[in-house]
Amino acid sequence: MQRSVAFHKFHQKDLNFIYGLNTIIDMGTSTKNSFQARAEAFKALHQHSGIFVAPNPWDAGSARVLESLGFKALATTSAGLAYTLGKPDGHASITRDETLQNARSIVDAVGLPVSADLENGYGADPETCAETIKLAADIGLAGGSIEDATGNPTDPIYPFELAVERVKAAVKAAREQPYPFTLTARAENLIYGRPDLSDTIKRLVAFADAGADVLFAPGLKTREEIEAVVKAVAPRPVNVVMGLANTNFSLAMLEQLGVKRVSIGSSLARAAYGSFFRAAQEILDTGTFGYAAEAKPYADLNRLFSSYQK
Repeated sequence: MQRSVAFHKFHQKDLNFIYGLNTIIDMGTSTKNSFQARAEAFKALHQHSGIFVAPNPWDAGSARVLESLGFKALATTSAGLAYTLGKPDGHASITRDETLQNARSIVDAVGLPVSADLENGYGADPETCAETIKLAADIGLAGGSIEDATGNPTDPIYPFELAVERVKAAVKAAREQPYPFTLTARAENLIYGRPDLSDTIKRLVAFADAGADVLFAPGLKTREEIEAVVKAVAPRPVNVVMGLANTNFSLAMLEQLGVKRVSIGSSLARAAYGSFFRAAQEILDTGTFGYAAEAKPYADLNRLFSSYQK
């Protein structure tokens, strides 16, 4: 399989670093049992120079595909999981148990560091956020995110003070783990009908001051917005999400803006569903099956997944 050309535009020293990560992950015991090694590798990706992509699988199979292509870390997607379960995203429809079960299946399926979309921590109070971080670390996740979205469409964002207390509690729980759990704090204003960049930056700065390792505001769409966030929270690393409508930055462009990590949210899951819809619609509309010519060959998928059998 060919790997993304953009993903591999690293300087030689960066290539050496990535190869070094393979050593960190592969050495000693099996990576599937080495939470420490994966957590250290994920932390190192944020500390080294350059940008990296943590794509978002929605199940064990998609995670293995991404690992086989050469990505060095993964992040789960709440939307991808929701759609797999036949539920909508963003309305507190996914339980903590469902999220952790999905994340555990991905952690167990690959040897890469995995960070989880832990939504709002599955409760408004800071104690619940802390408990969620502990449970996430217990299943071998290398990191996770806590957002300030409530899951309530009529009141979508937690008040500033509560949002900060929730991040503080999550940071404290992360620091109490036996390995470095990378905590991402998310400010969700921009994707919940509150286009207030000033308040978003205020929240991100407060989250950084509270100890969050990575800052993330989904919905940044312009160069100026991204630069403003990166500058405000420096030297803490910033994650941006690509694969959304009206965003068309390359990795090289994002790196120039100071972005450290790129996730792609539910876009791969939606791309897969897009192909599924088109194929099913062809059958209904024309009675033909031309979509099969574009499908991944059965033998290729069997070969890929068989390679994971011990």
